[in-house]
Amino acid sequence: MMIPLPKAVKRQRRDNMSVKNIKSIIHAKDTDIAVISAIGQDDYISLTDIARYRSDEPKDVIKNWLRSKATIEFLGLWEELNNPNFKGVEFDSFRNEAGANAFTLSPQKWIDATNAIGIISRSGRYGGTYAHKDIAFEFASWVSPEFKLYIIKDYQRLKSDEAHRLALDWNVKRLLSKANYKLHTEAIKQNLIPPEITTDKQGFIYANEADVLNVALFGMTAAQWRKDNPELSGNMRDHATIEQLLVLANLENANAMYIEEGKSRGERAILLNKLAISQLRTLADTASIAHLTSLQDNKELTDKAAPKVGEKRE
Repeated sequence: MMIPLPKAVKRQRRDNMSVKNIKSIIHAKDTDIAVISAIGQDDYISLTDIARYRSDEPKDVIKNWLRSKATIEFLGLWEELNNPNFKGVEFDSFRNEAGANAFTLSPQKWIDATNAIGIISRSGRYGGTYAHKDIAFEFASWVSPEFKLYIIKDYQRLKSDEAHRLALDWNVKRLLSKANYKLHTEAIKQNLIPPEITTDKQGFIYANEADVLNVALFGMTAAQWRKDNPELSGNMRDHATIEQLLVLANLENANAMYIEEGKSRGERAILLNKLAISQLRTLADTASIAHLTSLQDNKELTDKAAPKVGEKRE
């Protein structure tokens, strides 16, 4: 028979799994407000820091906000829209009591009773009460509508900077792949191409070496890909996933080493294919792969969000 864990242990486990350290700071009217990545990698903003704008006792400010019936109804609606495990019966009890003189509610009581995810409470370093940005902005509006506007303005600046960094990360990976390709072709030139070979023959050898990598990683040659995808522009590498690009950079380095060692094309094809399969499996089992995939999924967004030279961001 399993012994149920105490609530405190469950809470600590949930905090450890779902919350990371501070990722950025919002600066609003001489007030620093922490932003963390929490459930689902969403941004959660410190209600404790926002409350300090109004009082040196932020816990009391948050509890007073939670006493309002309008607040409880807003939180309940947000949870119903975003949390399939939200406990509606317990929520109804709070909603019926909210607004009464004797009604009090702490963030932790709300979380424990309703299984809420919109608000989280942390102890220790970076401790305090945090809320999803939707809820945090609502709280800031209750504290001070003017202060809320300052928070939103600087938060938008942070997201713009973050989008720009993501775009730079993508471009760096593409440039790294191109740099490795140059090293790869230099190895071909020094080891496979005779000194007086014709330009046409050079192109033939380069294409064959590129297809060794294509078949090892993508399972087809460039010509096969163009035949199967006539509607797509560019080449197969332009449509590769971020995982494939990372593995491709490693395959190019490995192939250059195999060429230096004098291995035949057939030997290299087999070794490179095994290496590609192994590395792709490793990436699939890596926790950070979700972040890598998001770089590719958001590429178009980050390209648009990245500030152009001379462009002024509001």
